[in-house]
Amino acid sequence: MESSLFTPIKIRDVNFCNRIAVSPMCEYSSHDGFAWDWHLVHLGSRAVGGAGLVMTEAAAVEPQGRITPADLGIWKDEHIDKLAQIAAFIKEHGAVPGIQIAHAGRKASCRVPWEGGAPIPAEQGGWQTVAPSPVPFRSGDPVPAELSTAQIRLIVQAFGAATRRALAAGFEVVEIHAAHGYLLHEFYSPLSNQRADEYGGSFENRIRLTLEVAEAVRGILPDGLPLFVRISSTDWKEGGWTLDDSVKLAGDLRNRGVDLIDCSSGGLAPDAKVIVGPAYQVPFAERIRRETNVLTGAVGLITDPQEADRIIRSTQADIVLLARQMLRDPYWPLHAAQALKVELQPPVQYLRAFPEQE
Repeated sequence: MESSLFTPIKIRDVNFCNRIAVSPMCEYSSHDGFAWDWHLVHLGSRAVGGAGLVMTEAAAVEPQGRITPADLGIWKDEHIDKLAQIAAFIKEHGAVPGIQIAHAGRKASCRVPWEGGAPIPAEQGGWQTVAPSPVPFRSGDPVPAELSTAQIRLIVQAFGAATRRALAAGFEVVEIHAAHGYLLHEFYSPLSNQRADEYGGSFENRIRLTLEVAEAVRGILPDGLPLFVRISSTDWKEGGWTLDDSVKLAGDLRNRGVDLIDCSSGGLAPDAKVIVGPAYQVPFAERIRRETNVLTGAVGLITDPQEADRIIRSTQADIVLLARQMLRDPYWPLHAAQALKVELQPPVQYLRAFPEQE
């Protein structure tokens, strides 16, 4: 049986050589938002390793939207040059370069994970966080400032400006980060949005910002380039965002020119009861794909080549996005091809490590 994981896919005018994507993974290794050689080596090695799509980590659309002071950024033109070098290297080695653009909302202004991840006090360089409502992520966290309508419009514009910079850098996929408890997710989840204006209350109002950002980005992207949106398919908490909600949101995003829904979950409520296991989020991608006829990406503890292949073959999703497994093994696609008995040509520099008899 031929491998489905290694079948090409075309989305708009972009051709992906296989269905394996490097999921956005924060490296917390930037200063003032700039990428540097770490990012070139980290992302470039995954392209050399055979992935069809290599995504950057979340790039903040404004400084206030960084999770930590060490986040990647795309809020000023000076960020473009190094990102362009990275995108060109990814493309040179056969992968499609993608970038995720993001705003952390109330989960911003924190220390990097290996320093504990706690909110940074103002006297130590922390900044005022923002959110749909003045509701902190955890009890005891700094209270975020409620965004005004005018400030919301500026954030939409910031996503648009980030998209223009992404195009200038040569990225061929843009993904909007609307998951994991960050700003757009904070707006659409009833657990964090307590507004009474046009951005709060009803389902239609709570998803308004996500749709406005999608419209702004789609309006800037050329028709031939794909737009992805990562969502949290469920909050894993009673009274929160549900998979039913995600199906409706996905349909609305599809109608606004979004090509693929990257189906993650959680991140909004620290006390959520998440049921974790191998490929545990794949059913979200499957249902959204089936009920909305939009392409989906499956993510979450996908580590085994046969399992990844089955996900694609059974049409549960159109691509698989790997994160931790790609950290463990930058050449996972090459190894997966061997496991699935697919002839995948490694870079010529590595041919001697992949003899035919293996």
